Amino acid sequence: MRALLMAIVVLGLALVAGDRVAVIMAQNEIGRKIAAEYNLQREPSVDIRGFPFLTQAVDGRYPDVRIQVGDWREQDISVRDLDVALTEVTAPLSDLLGGRTSNLVAATARATALVPYETVRGFAPSGTESISHSPDGLRVTGTFSVEGVPIPATVVVTVAPADNGFEVTPVSVQAAAGGPTISLALLRRTLTFTVPLQRLPLGARLTAITPGPNGLLVTAEAQDVHFSDLP
Repeated sequence: MRALLMAIVVLGLALVAGDRVAVIMAQNEIGRKIAAEYNLQREPSVDIRGFPFLTQAVDGRYPDVRIQVGDWREQDISVRDLDVALTEVTAPLSDLLGGRTSNLVAATARATALVPYETVRGFAPSGTESISHSPDGLRVTGTFSVEGVPIPATVVVTVAPADNGFEVTPVSVQAAAGGPTISLALLRRTLTFTVPLQRLPLGARLTAITPGPNGLLVTAEAQDVHFSDLP
């Protein structure tokens, strides 16, 4: 009886070990695919959640896959802390272990990232000195040209997704102490600008933008994501 129990324990440990080896191999293949497609300097960390992995692999369906990319650059825009959550991923285990990750399909992809204020300022009109978060909202401070006259002011702005990126729009203005009153309508012509970040990896398009202490937290989503369609 004791020998039987020991055999069961050993078999259980072997199954667990085999399960972990298989999931690590699959995670590494997904990481390599994304790193290659987006020219990343390092492979992202991939976490196929759920235990045991092999029961998911037999079914070819993985309900929750998380990808931590970290820093990511698209054209002239750099973001930090890029994370992607995939749901209901389907792929045969043989494809994953064989490096054929192009066959992966995810029902949804939800990406989040931080766009530093310094990056946003790079697309702001000349005269912008700082962009910061405050209890009143997102503040843009600088000396702005209004009808050809440079006027120092602090402007509260909103940020929202647009067709060609996300748009920064003034909603209120406070002139510098002793300075002239500024028309918000005139200032909008000068200070409305667009940051050309339309999407994050896996075709996820921006759906929400939230100002925070260190930058803008952007959220992007995509449906029916096919790895074979990666650029």
